[in-house]
Amino acid sequence: MLVLGILGVMVCGILGPITWAKGNRVRREMDAQPAVMWTNRGTVTAGWVCGIVATVIVIVQVVFLLGFLILVIAVEGG
Repeated sequence: MLVLGILGVMVCGILGPITWAKGNRVRREMDAQPAVMWTNRGTVTAGWVCGIVATVIVIVQVVFLLGFLILVIAVEGG
């Protein structure tokens, strides 16, 4: 999970939403079994947070790209 989150932040942003969703699922599965002593909960949580960060970065990039394209179209048209 952590590897996917780091890859999402550093290399391929599209992995961010995938990691976020998968991290959510794994955390729910861990919470459903409170008697089990999970040793990797911190790693799963870190990967989940990296997935959220990567998703936010991708959204910001798309917004900036769309804003830039609108600006270019406005300048070229007038």
